[in-house]
Amino acid sequence: MLNRKKYNVAVVGANGAVGEEILTILQEIDFPINKLVPLASARSVGKKVDFNGKEINIIELTNDVFAKEEVEIALFSAGGSVSAEFASDAVKAGAVVIDNTSHFRMNEDVPLVVPEVNPEDIAKWKQTGIIANPNCSTIQMVQTLKPLDDAYDLVRVDVSTYQATSGAGKTAMEELVTQMQDFFAFKLSDSEHKVFNQQIALNVIPQIDLFTENGYTKEEMKMVNETTKIMHKDIALSATCVRVPTLRGHAEALTLTFDSEVEASEARELLSKAPNIVILDKPEEALYPMPATCVDMNETFVGRIRNDNYSKNMLHMFVVADNLRVGAATNAVRIAQKWVEMEGEK
Repeated sequence: MLNRKKYNVAVVGANGAVGEEILTILQEIDFPINKLVPLASARSVGKKVDFNGKEINIIELTNDVFAKEEVEIALFSAGGSVSAEFASDAVKAGAVVIDNTSHFRMNEDVPLVVPEVNPEDIAKWKQTGIIANPNCSTIQMVQTLKPLDDAYDLVRVDVSTYQATSGAGKTAMEELVTQMQDFFAFKLSDSEHKVFNQQIALNVIPQIDLFTENGYTKEEMKMVNETTKIMHKDIALSATCVRVPTLRGHAEALTLTFDSEVEASEARELLSKAPNIVILDKPEEALYPMPATCVDMNETFVGRIRNDNYSKNMLHMFVVADNLRVGAATNAVRIAQKWVEMEGEK
């Protein structure tokens, strides 16, 4: 619409891995921006971001910057401690906060949203002024679960993840690259690991985040708790989250148990019609989802869809998405789009 309202939009952590993706996506979809306000810590002041062909100075994130810049939408992607300190300032300034960290996710007054799954929850934003973006591995999973749950009544999920180093930030990606360079220089044994507690090059690490008392990691319990909140349903879920030596793209092997019998061909057809899901499922042609083919994509890719050999109410499948996009920036921007749409309907 030519006369649609335009908004003053702040991106907190504008020069981080997710912040950069948010800026790219805002440009790609021509989000209705009146003024872009890129925010970061004091050490980033003086740097610039490229946006719509212009260089824009990064502004220091302070408690009063949201009011000064008259921010209306604030996209946070700079870590939980930053959100904890500054999100309330954005809300007080009149902005809606869309937070990409885990800080607010399980606050019962804060909606946790995947627009393809529970867009109606966005309407609850006024309770706190904040909308939370789920964990990267949760987002692509629930996008896949929703249409199947509607059709067959999902009762249990068993998931193993294969999560890229970018999920731990830019320095984690750099650590993988450095270790691989050291490997080819025959120096891998001397290579340091600081981001991860183990060597990541030529390795997989069956730990993401800290372990809890029940033997699961915090990352695994995020998937359990966030899925329940997003889908408004107590689904038995067990996750094993593994860090793998790829740069971008999280993969998940899903085993789904339903209350009714299910056919893989029918499930494949249902998923093909679901929003922002792409079916890649011709294994005889070596066509299936892989991290290397999902980079810079805004869709979730599903393949290897098959019935269980023993139970007629079980399905298995493989799900892949770009974690910096679908698992973070794209979902945040889609929330903002839906919020704008809902505000425009008033």
